[in-house]
Amino acid sequence: MPKVLYEKDGRIGRITLNRPEVLNAIDGDLPHELADCVARANADPSVHVIVLGGAGRAFCAGYDLKAYAEDGGSNDVNQAMPWDPMKDYAFMMRNTDLFMSLWRSHRPVICRIQGSAVAGGSDIALCSDLIVMAETAKIGYMPARVWGCPTTAMWVYRLGAEGAKRMLFTGDTIDGAEAERIGLVHKAVPDADLEQQVEALAERICSVPVNQLMMHKLVINQAIEAMGLRNTQMMATVFDGITRHSPEGMNFKKRAEAIGWKQAVRERDSGSYDWTADRPFDDPA
Repeated sequence: MPKVLYEKDGRIGRITLNRPEVLNAIDGDLPHELADCVARANADPSVHVIVLGGAGRAFCAGYDLKAYAEDGGSNDVNQAMPWDPMKDYAFMMRNTDLFMSLWRSHRPVICRIQGSAVAGGSDIALCSDLIVMAETAKIGYMPARVWGCPTTAMWVYRLGAEGAKRMLFTGDTIDGAEAERIGLVHKAVPDADLEQQVEALAERICSVPVNQLMMHKLVINQAIEAMGLRNTQMMATVFDGITRHSPEGMNFKKRAEAIGWKQAVRERDSGSYDWTADRPFDDPA
């Protein structure tokens, strides 16, 4: 079963993350299949716009922590010490580049978010051109608290320095209504209207010639890239590896192995655990 689906629907290319049983969590295959689907849409001259969505209850819950954090031993995102930062960088930068196929796509990409687009899922969503969220959906990068740095670095380019700092210093999630208010996403709509609103936007864009759309996207993107996007992503991806192999990151991994990643994530997100001391804040030891 493909982990990312592609379907052509008239002038719309539809890409759907297809791991609904794990809220479309990212594994080793999903980024490659995503980029392959983007390439298919771009190779079709009759496709004017791409609609990106997630099957089931959520857009994407980020990296599959059951596979990467809960299981013992080394894997692509967690090496035994001493770790090789360039091996880590090669893997994570490959994923960053695959997510960025959305940014580089010659066809505009509309991302439809229901449920949540969090952690690595927010990286994918923020590489899109336009985001339409359900008002109750959640977006954020909770691993900013420990065990992560957003490798695409899109928060600062969408929100500016202060807005990005507010999100990454706290690791908070915000709902669609708040995301629209601060300018992170194009639009937040009632949950029941999400599909209709995305379709209306896609149909409106479809009426513009492909070459016009491509030129406008290239012009706008180069303005962002001239600000140093590639260099920022290089630093962010190196730092992402460091967060997972710092003392605090290793303590998070050990905790996830001991009590399960869901409980470790609850402790991380609630702020109840001191990852430097490797004990709950209320532990007198």
